[in-house]
Amino acid sequence: MAIKTYRPTSPAIRFRTTLDNRELSSGRPLKRLTESKRRISGRNNKGRLTIRHRGGAHKRLFRIVDFLREKRDIPAQVTSLEYDPNRSARIALLTYADGEKRYILAPNGLNVGATVVSGEGADILVGNALPLKNIPLGTMIHNIELKKGKGGQMARAAGVAAQLLAKEAGYAQIKMPSGETRMVHLDCYATVGQVGNLDHENISIGKAGRSRWMGRRPTVRGVAMNPIDHPHGGGEGKTSGGRHPVSPWGLPTKGYKTRNNKRTQRFIIKRRGKR
Repeated sequence: MAIKTYRPTSPAIRFRTTLDNRELSSGRPLKRLTESKRRISGRNNKGRLTIRHRGGAHKRLFRIVDFLREKRDIPAQVTSLEYDPNRSARIALLTYADGEKRYILAPNGLNVGATVVSGEGADILVGNALPLKNIPLGTMIHNIELKKGKGGQMARAAGVAAQLLAKEAGYAQIKMPSGETRMVHLDCYATVGQVGNLDHENISIGKAGRSRWMGRRPTVRGVAMNPIDHPHGGGEGKTSGGRHPVSPWGLPTKGYKTRNNKRTQRFIIKRRGKR
């Protein structure tokens, strides 16, 4: 998927780049696999702001994606590759042999007309879903389950893939895209291949308005505020804050570890390193 550039006829598009989506199917998504998406703009069920810098996004339809791949041993043909505004990856519409249609994440190399299948006896081909115990070592995988039967939760963003390193004592050792190595039960399912849309990380937003279309509101630096508004605010002239980076409420940030789940600590073999 190539990257499109534009002639600088205005400052707004001088640095703007987009993806060439000619290989995607045109038209609207399948109606029965979509539902309305309520915009919460970073607020919880009480209406209080819990995530800053969210709101004002373009209206979207939510596509119901099958992360579970629970239709076992039934071949499905890829009917179309489509754009999904709710995620960085593309999605593929599958038409199963029994007539049912479902969306899945579109892996790199999966084309319209290809056949995919989910089950223990599936071949090691791009787009097929198998339990980890049936996947050879060294295979690149994505959409990995953390709990059996819950559906894929890991390695779902555009261009990412995890690698199956080892199998022992009922668990598989998987190297995640972040560099972390963790154990996952061998009965958990994963999909073969790398998530498509590899050029997503090379896109240049180009202008502030395009960020607003995505629902990202402006961010103000703490050192540019007054002391009453932020711990980094105030001072004569330009200052660098004078303390370790903190949030507006004084909590450490930018690299401060907040993980506190001791129950799953033993499944992490190697922590992710600095990028």
